[in-house]
Parts: sequence; structure tokens; C-alpha cells
Amino acid sequence: MKKIIEVRFHGRGGQGAKTASILLAKAALEGGKYIQAFPEYGPERTGAPMKAYTRVSDTQIRIHSGVTAPDVVVVVDPTLLDSVDVMEGLTDEGKVIINTEKAPGEIKEKIKPSKNQQVHTVDATKIALETLGRPVMNVPMLGALVKVTGLVDLEVLKNLMKNYFGGKLSSRAVEGNLSGIQRAFDEVK
Repeated sequence: MKKIIEVRFHGRGGQGAKTASILLAKAALEGGKYIQAFPEYGPERTGAPMKAYTRVSDTQIRIHSGVTAPDVVVVVDPTLLDSVDVMEGLTDEGKVIINTEKAPGEIKEKIKPSKNQQVHTVDATKIALETLGRPVMNVPMLGALVKVTGLVDLEVLKNLMKNYFGGKLSSRAVEGNLSGIQRAFDEVK
């Protein structure tokens, strides 16, 4: 692993990109890594575009700024592709994971990755509707991210989910989230 892996999440306020960023960091911490996770807001309101960042490293992290050259970009809300340059700063060998029913080839035409950048898609909205009964796509996107990057262990993430949400959500909601993580892990293209 390179010294620091940087992840940038794109979503809208209220969609859970910040929570996904924090959960990824906590899972990496469980795996013995150094971490940072923090959001960046524009207008602070539900539905406004926002970014959240996660850094994961084998060594202490001394950077204290936003992520400008991410290794991985996660797009929770595909409508942002029409208004936000989600590819901005993505490293030459970076990976982008987009919540969409479209195939990676269709998305490549729209976002124009460089030769060595990878584009992955997963229908996290469909997965969330089928596993949770509502469009909460942030947690399934973590399952896809784990499959694409191997940044954290899938079982560590699932155990973290049980512990993190166990007292906050119903057991049905926790099981739905766990199912969503696994399905996105299995279905990402």
C-alpha cells in the first residue's frame, strides 16, 4: 500500500456520505491503520452537494487539508455527474465508484477517465430499496468500495456496522445494511 490512500466521497447533504467516510475510517482503524475522516460542506442544507474525505495510512498522517488528489472517488448521488467534476484531481491510476444502474462503459463516455483510471458502477439505490426499503445508498457504496479497493476487510466492516448501528437502529435495519454491503460487494462492476 502506498503511504496514504485518500478517498473522496461525493453526495448531497442527508445522503450519508459523511457517515460512509467515518465508517470507512473506523473500519481501517480496526485494521490497525492510521485514519482521518471529515466532511466539507458548501451551503449547509439537506440536498446541497457536499464532499467527505477519508485518509488511511500505515504511518501517522500529518496532512490537515481537504483531499485534492484522491486515489478513490465514491459518487453516492449520480445526479452530481451533471454538475460536479467528480474526476477532479483523481490520481492517474485512481478508481471511481458510481451509484448507477448503468454499465461502466456508459459512464466512461460521460466522465472521460484517463487511460489508467478505473470506473466501477453499482446500483446502490436498487440495493438499498430492496434491503432497507428506502434509498439510503451510502452503506451499500461501502461494500462496493471494499471490493474495488481492498482497503479494509469486509468482515471488519460488517462487524463495525453491527456495533456502530446496533444501539441506534432496529435489528431489521442493521440486517438490511449488512445485506446491502454484501450485495454491493458482490454486484459492483
